[in-house]
Amino acid sequence: MSSLVIAVLLCIVSAAGYAAAAVLQERVAQRPLGVLVRLPVWWVAIALNGVGAALHVAALRYGPLSLVQPFGVLTLVLAVPLAATLARRAVSRVEGRGISLTVAGLVGILLLAGTTNSIAVLSTAQLVGLLLVTATVLTALGGWGAVPGASGLWTAAAAGVSFGVSSALTQTVAVHVTDEGFGALLDPTVAVAALAIAVLSTAGTLFTQRSYRDGLGAPLAVSTLANPVAAATIGLVLLGEQITGGTVGALIALASAGAAAAGVSLLTRAQLKLKVPVSVAPEVCPA
Repeated sequence: MSSLVIAVLLCIVSAAGYAAAAVLQERVAQRPLGVLVRLPVWWVAIALNGVGAALHVAALRYGPLSLVQPFGVLTLVLAVPLAATLARRAVSRVEGRGISLTVAGLVGILLLAGTTNSIAVLSTAQLVGLLLVTATVLTALGGWGAVPGASGLWTAAAAGVSFGVSSALTQTVAVHVTDEGFGALLDPTVAVAALAIAVLSTAGTLFTQRSYRDGLGAPLAVSTLANPVAAATIGLVLLGEQITGGTVGALIALASAGAAAAGVSLLTRAQLKLKVPVSVAPEVCPA
């Protein structure tokens, strides 16, 4: 079995774990953190996120960041039918079209996934610069999301960026540990990257939980897109990954991304409709 096939399989199972976790988190999203930590269902969701993260780490050892990260879109695709099943309803036509567009866009992106001769790692200077930029972006997004009455989508974007950057750092740590053993964690650069992964993963989980107070569809759509965008940007700018096909490949990748975005938009609209209460005609009292 080739490394590419192994990476793809690991990504699919990882997305399934993340999807199940998202559905469970959304069901208790209105509870404050102090209550959540006492709910078994919340810890099940955290465990599922952990399984998804572990499989994601494994996938990064077999495939480049720009290949692995787009599979995160499947989290939304899988979460929709799972949520429908738990709610004992059928997947709507709008949701079906959204899933189809998202998968089509994902396939297009995967066919043009970034390639390198080897799986690259971040240098010390790149790591420091990336952490400074990430801290600035998350502070801004988290601040906007904390404004009273603000949309939870800002917080969802912060969650996606947190997980996307964490993935890039995970690739760096995974490569060092695989090549040099756990002694690589004594290297200051690798140690800082490992610590940053823990911090960003925790922040991403808390941002995600808070964003689900507005429902599952829209926040999950935003975080699902922000995640691969952040990771792919790091892969292309810092890790030397390239899009297959040059300019034509880049244009096709943009079109594929547009299709995926349209699919996510449909899925988001369908989820938002579920939040709209159905009006009930008032009873007519007999004369």
